[in-house]
Amino acid sequence: MTDKPDLKTTAIHKVTLTALLVTVGIVFGDIGTSPLYVMKAIMGVHSGEGGNGWSLEDYVVGAVSCVIWTLTLQTTVKYVIVALRADNKGEGGILALCSLVKRLPRKWLFIPAAVGASALIADGVITPAMTVTSAVEGLRDLSPSAPVLPIVLVIIVAIFLIQQLGTKAIGKFFGPFMLAWFLMLGVLGALHLGDCLSVLRAFNPWYAVKLLVDYPGWFLILGAVFLCTTGAEALYSDLGHCGRMNITYSWMFVKLMLIVNYLGQGAWIISHPDMAMASGVNPFYAVMPRWFLPAGILMSTGAAIIASQALLSGSFTIFSEAMSLDFWPRLRIKYPSTLKGQLYIPLVNTFLLVGCVLTVLIFRSSGHMEAAYGLAITVTMLMTTVLLAFYLHMKGVKLWIVGLFAVAFVMIEGAFFVANMFKFIHGGWFTLLIAGLIGSIMLLWRRASEIRSHYITYNKFSDYTDIISDIKSDGEIPKYASNVVYLSRSRRADEVESKLVYSIINKQPKRADHYWIIRVEFTDSPDTLEYERTVLIPGTLISLNMRIGFRIQPQVSVYLRQAVEDMVSEGLLDLTSDYPSLRRHGIAGDFRFIIIHRVFSPSSQCSPRDRMLMNLHAMLRKMEMKTEDAFGLDTSSVKVENVPLIINNRTGRRIERIKRKCGL
Repeated sequence: MTDKPDLKTTAIHKVTLTALLVTVGIVFGDIGTSPLYVMKAIMGVHSGEGGNGWSLEDYVVGAVSCVIWTLTLQTTVKYVIVALRADNKGEGGILALCSLVKRLPRKWLFIPAAVGASALIADGVITPAMTVTSAVEGLRDLSPSAPVLPIVLVIIVAIFLIQQLGTKAIGKFFGPFMLAWFLMLGVLGALHLGDCLSVLRAFNPWYAVKLLVDYPGWFLILGAVFLCTTGAEALYSDLGHCGRMNITYSWMFVKLMLIVNYLGQGAWIISHPDMAMASGVNPFYAVMPRWFLPAGILMSTGAAIIASQALLSGSFTIFSEAMSLDFWPRLRIKYPSTLKGQLYIPLVNTFLLVGCVLTVLIFRSSGHMEAAYGLAITVTMLMTTVLLAFYLHMKGVKLWIVGLFAVAFVMIEGAFFVANMFKFIHGGWFTLLIAGLIGSIMLLWRRASEIRSHYITYNKFSDYTDIISDIKSDGEIPKYASNVVYLSRSRRADEVESKLVYSIINKQPKRADHYWIIRVEFTDSPDTLEYERTVLIPGTLISLNMRIGFRIQPQVSVYLRQAVEDMVSEGLLDLTSDYPSLRRHGIAGDFRFIIIHRVFSPSSQCSPRDRMLMNLHAMLRKMEMKTEDAFGLDTSSVKVENVPLIINNRTGRRIERIKRKCGL
């Protein structure tokens, strides 16, 4: 069987006005709200350093030049031109990229993927707090005593509470609203370009280089400038929702509006030095006419909410992919709407909500949050660069081009990372703490899963087919069920775990009319949904290999029913119950699922490191949803059989018998 194209996905990936509008609404929220705080952060550096002998005009022109060329090199070149081509069956993001390169012989490539994904999630914790707080702080321009923090907390809680309802109803407004937002940015910037036309010199990269070379504290400037491109990684992650060409064409418009706004803010700062250098002034709101300020604050808050919503959806997607790629314990996933890719993970939503609230309460203002913002996402960008380099090499790109790409962007992002590290004690520790916690769990879970898989023994099914056939025909053994279904981890249809065979033959012999062995394989492709059938004993023992994409929630009982229907329609199977009373009425036999749960045994002879890993893995499994729920068996008859998982890295001693001259 082959993958069938998703017609809805194919349609939205076509470049149309509607698709472009949708793209503007759901892809650029994070990077599109950066004008709220970037120029404010840049001016905070100049104010804090006291000018350092630089004229305000030269400083602003150099800083805006840094912004323009950061957007050009980092966002346009790396992500829009290069990264968007690294798609996994239309899907993007660092874990989709990991799926593409994991076929390479370098098995360690899952490490940068886990580190990058965890840092991106940490960014998802602080971004809603940062954007919403920056937007609401505009109220202080209307009333200095405005209760900013309570309003921010109410908005953030509301954003998270609405996740369980989905965004189908309000999502259609994202596009028009964000289009209006970007037009507003462009118009406000254009209105102030005439304040100081010399700001247009910022298009010359020489002014950016000169600022970074001559200005004391270049790292502080880079730390502020980097905030303009923090949404680039989210742009790549949204590839599957909109398609490469829609994102590329939309970015041309979005980038133009962003640059015009930054230029306008810069021109206003140069022409109003006293106001710009005053404490607490945000150039973004200062360029607004006084009569427009209330509407501007509402627009900013709405854009911040949309940006937060997009990041939350992206975080849910990352965790879903991590579960399928065996980076994370399986959690309960809900689907609040029929929209492609929209999902909701309650435990993740709660974790992110707590993180956002703590961010607001700890830092209390956007100015303080800037110190925590950006450090984690530089880690993600560096990890993406590493994986992209291997991907380009795998695709046959000339080695010198790959090397040039890798060196250039490692240097750029390395400089941003060093610059942001100076923020560590001022707040960067917060996002690195979150990223470190999530990354540690990912790597631990992955490694422990590899150890568990290594010590599972497999046997050939052909050695047991006669025994299973005899059990089926042995009337002395009570019938366990008409159909007994096992979930297997084996990679081949003719192999099976020794504990599974033990369950059928030795542990309460299970007589049944049909035995089903289901192997679930999570593929590198996001939307694969197909199965392969192998009949091991005609009419008795059937093996099904279900291949499920990493973005698809498994519903094994549903897929099994569909596969059974195929066999019945082909005349290969009779599902009517073997009990005479039921067969007389044409009633189908029952199905019973058996799950083998392997519990780490304390008697394992393994290294202290492996023992610690397995014990931590056992602790993490407590937050994991039940296997029957994870595989869509929650409405089926399921029995879980616990068996010991014994790890023997070294040979244990054998007990010796004492030999006596008399007696045994």
